[in-house]
Amino acid sequence: MAAGRMTAQEPEKLQINPRMMEQLDNWKIKGVHAEQAGRELLHWNSSGEDRPAAILSCTKSVLSALIGIAIDQGIIGSVHDSIVPYLDGDDEELAGALRDDPRKRSITLEHLLTMTSGLDWPDFDKPYWELKEAKNSAAFVLGRPLAHEPGDVFTYNSGGSQLLAIALERAAGESLSRFARRHLFRPLGIGPVRWNRLQGGQEGGAGLSVGMRDLAKLGRLYVQEGSWEGRQIVSADWVQQSVQAHHKGLLHYEPAVYGCYGYHWWVSPADKQPGPDYYFAFGYGGQYLFAVPSLDLTVVVRKSLEGRNKAILSRRVMEEFILPALMDS
Repeated sequence: MAAGRMTAQEPEKLQINPRMMEQLDNWKIKGVHAEQAGRELLHWNSSGEDRPAAILSCTKSVLSALIGIAIDQGIIGSVHDSIVPYLDGDDEELAGALRDDPRKRSITLEHLLTMTSGLDWPDFDKPYWELKEAKNSAAFVLGRPLAHEPGDVFTYNSGGSQLLAIALERAAGESLSRFARRHLFRPLGIGPVRWNRLQGGQEGGAGLSVGMRDLAKLGRLYVQEGSWEGRQIVSADWVQQSVQAHHKGLLHYEPAVYGCYGYHWWVSPADKQPGPDYYFAFGYGGQYLFAVPSLDLTVVVRKSLEGRNKAILSRRVMEEFILPALMDS
């Protein structure tokens, strides 16, 4: 991301004027939260209360932070490790899936983090609902045929996130939610949360419910390069690696609801949208956590579900209302 801070105005609050309120209603936006340097500039929720709500695939970015913490602690070795040693070696169904194609043993944690595992996973996560019903989620994911060599092609795949979640639970010797509570949520003051489970582990690709203010804390942690109130929660190196573009991802998808892809974070360079470059967590239908390091800015936008492409309306809230109010004319 671009270094340094951009000059910005510092209003006490971002105001929701009548025009913005009309647009929020028309676009079926459910909530907007913005803070700069830890100072709340705007908090609006259509329900009036900031209760935990499903963040869908924004969960993946939380999982990424937890993987980084596990690597910092040494319970996971490296992103270059094969995923296989972190799974259940006594699972016959899983062993059968691996015998199907020995190349699957070369799938690394980094391949899964960057969605480049090579596993056949039809566009826009179509096998996700089968995954949720699978009796053995690890075997289901690794039982998919290899469509590409690991590392070659980006394919959005929540199954890979589930493998990472299972691997972390096995490495940590505890549930993902407990690990998260001890090493991320409690230090940041996040809670209450809800986190669904699938067969064999916490749901890694979705399933987390959290309030807007609490989700914003993850963005602020990353803007602060992993530091929180004088304590390094996750290493600065992990943050930097996570939010750089490892693959062009879905940068050219129209409408521009996505971007390049890092370690379970989307990356949006400045030449592809109004304003500075930023990165974001994204959940289906327009659930966004935006982080803009150059403005020390974190923004959460929540939206009613209307389909994949309507997510562009949440980005328009960021790009047409929030950023212009903060940047110099």
